[in-house]
Amino acid sequence: MAARRLPRGTRLNPVRLGWAIEEERKELIDNLADRAGVSSAVILEAIIDHVRKDIPDGGLPPWMLGNQGVLPLPQAS
Repeated sequence: MAARRLPRGTRLNPVRLGWAIEEERKELIDNLADRAGVSSAVILEAIIDHVRKDIPDGGLPPWMLGNQGVLPLPQAS
């Protein structure tokens, strides 16, 4: 089945990525896209949108923080 792409003109400021990632991870993105019937770009954007929900303003996703296993303490006022 051909991957469904977004309709032409949907993206407002598209850019081409020049990153190198491990082949295994690229294959995962491609496989997920195939299963969803969309392009790899569409699935990657969906993953980014999903992760974005967990990122506090100006911060990092909780799973990227270096203090894994440490309970957060409330700020003193």
